[in-house]
Amino acid sequence: MTTTQPAHTPLGSLPPREHLRLGQIDTVLDVVIPVYNEESDLEPCVRRLHDHLSRTFPYGFRITVADNASTDRTPEISASLDETIDEVTAVRLEEKGRGRALRTVWSLSDAPVLAYMDVDLSTDLNALLPLVAPLISGHSDLAIGSRLARSSRVVRGPKREFISRSYNLILRGSLAARFSDAQCGFKAVRGDVAERLLPMVEDSGWFFDTEMLVLAERAGLRIHEVPVDWVDDPDSTVHIVRTATEDLKGVLRVGRALATGALPLDRLARPFGDDPRDRELAGVPRGLARQVMGFCVVGALSTLLYLGLYSLFRLGVGPQPANAAALLLSAVGNTAANRRLTFGVRGRERAVRHQAQGLVVFGIGLALTSGSLAALDAAAGDPAHGTEMAVLVAANLAATLLRFLLFRAWVFTDREREQGRERQRERKGGDGRDGGDGREAVQVRHTAVPDRPAAVREHPAPVPGRLTPVRNHPTPAPDVQHPTAAPHHPGRSPR
Repeated sequence: MTTTQPAHTPLGSLPPREHLRLGQIDTVLDVVIPVYNEESDLEPCVRRLHDHLSRTFPYGFRITVADNASTDRTPEISASLDETIDEVTAVRLEEKGRGRALRTVWSLSDAPVLAYMDVDLSTDLNALLPLVAPLISGHSDLAIGSRLARSSRVVRGPKREFISRSYNLILRGSLAARFSDAQCGFKAVRGDVAERLLPMVEDSGWFFDTEMLVLAERAGLRIHEVPVDWVDDPDSTVHIVRTATEDLKGVLRVGRALATGALPLDRLARPFGDDPRDRELAGVPRGLARQVMGFCVVGALSTLLYLGLYSLFRLGVGPQPANAAALLLSAVGNTAANRRLTFGVRGRERAVRHQAQGLVVFGIGLALTSGSLAALDAAAGDPAHGTEMAVLVAANLAATLLRFLLFRAWVFTDREREQGRERQRERKGGDGRDGGDGREAVQVRHTAVPDRPAAVREHPAPVPGRLTPVRNHPTPAPDVQHPTAAPHHPGRSPR
């Protein structure tokens, strides 16, 4: 079976979202089911899912069973399903980890829409088509099922409900996540997005979902949420305490990476103009609106810091020394924050020069605020503390406006910002995780049943640095930038 997909684009950018050319694609959806020792649930789950997709999904699909080193009869059952159902493919990994299974199978797949769900099928399958429809239409980049949406209907115990809501509150507070349910086992992603997003995701276990969503959201990708009906599986084998501990470690790691700018999220950005908010307006420099917003936030925090320091210093010294010291300390923090957050200049190069220029701007602000205090003292003699604070707020606002203009026109110019981004890309270009395709070599073994149910077909060891294709199917020529095509069944007609 031959699958035609849109042309690949360089890893430095994502193409504009568009409706998939469904008439040219045989397998539109690849649904992955990660399993570990699920001999009793696997076959009923796969047959139920296959029946549902056969009746309701209007395009070609594939169901991929990803066996995570099971030690029971799961490999035999998945191999039997592979042999008896055209649209089912079995993949075996010799290491455990849901994230590892998803990364491996999604990297191999040639389907333009990739999804996964838990083997217990706790989520009502009627939500599957609404989940993937926004990805097919080009509206969204990722889609997730949400058990915490208002219109969701969920049946589960208070313990799991409390843990789930607490975890999502932690994500909102620590990583500023806006999606509502990070760990519902019901998600989908466009293939072109997964190609660039998966190499950035480090986790290979349960935190894989959360890390993928946080990075996608921070990069500005659109995440569609679908309210789901969900019934808890009382026989779930998930170890809650260990999973929660690993998730918290992942939150700390991702938060640190985001804070230091260690991730090349610009690789996931859609081209300028794809988002209506990015369209150029006549007479408005590109990026000005975002810079103004970021500068206002930094300025407000700097003002609060300045006023707090001034009030503290004022307890021991006069108004002029207190103003100078408070303004100096807040100016250093203000320059550093604006450099990184407002104007997007990263790295240590020219950081000292920027601080020196920031101190010049500080001097202008000092002259403005000190002159205001001197004028107040000359006019009122011994003004009240509240009057001093009011005058300082007004003078500081004027100094803030002047600081923004000087920062944009003199300190962090367009050329400075572009050079900073170029240097950042050059530094990360040689890193295997950031600059390359980032895929770890994972040995994949396909289970099959040529003679008897217990038989397992072994494949030769993989070539280092490449994924071993599943089954004995023809493998396309390797492409150093893109994952090899997922296996398909020769001679089988697509749905």
